[in-house]
Amino acid sequence: MEIVDEIIPCPKSGGAICYKVQVTPDITNYLSLSCGFFTNSLMKEGTDFYEEQMESALLSTLHKDLAWTDPETGLVWLPHTVNEETKGMVFAMGSNAQDWGWAAVKAIHIPEEERKNHPHPSKKGEFLEWKTDMNTIQMFHENDFVAALDYIGALAE
Repeated sequence: MEIVDEIIPCPKSGGAICYKVQVTPDITNYLSLSCGFFTNSLMKEGTDFYEEQMESALLSTLHKDLAWTDPETGLVWLPHTVNEETKGMVFAMGSNAQDWGWAAVKAIHIPEEERKNHPHPSKKGEFLEWKTDMNTIQMFHENDFVAALDYIGALAE
């Protein structure tokens, strides 16, 4: 099967930039740059996939609280986290669904002599070359996902 992709209007925000990718006949992924939320065709309440995601220890309470269900498709949308090793991270941050925004943190290069202090979490004997620098954190309004991506340099020039 050929992967089919297109740009569609965002069902959540109404923005113009939602990337839709059909990866198999049964699975379509969606990522909205308009609002920063994502979903796929398996993310419907009551499905095993949905239940696994919502029960995952990796999914924060804030993400669960921010989950939005499209009334037309039943798809559940969650905030997206971007982690670009050499650029930085963008993630949802806040105390609750009424008080949150996009946090953007830049990555910095770790000098060779300091790398021994930063072991790679999944590659024994290897060390990180980049780390996020929390001193660079900037908060962006929930409608400013693209501005947060731009801050860390994740957008093509």
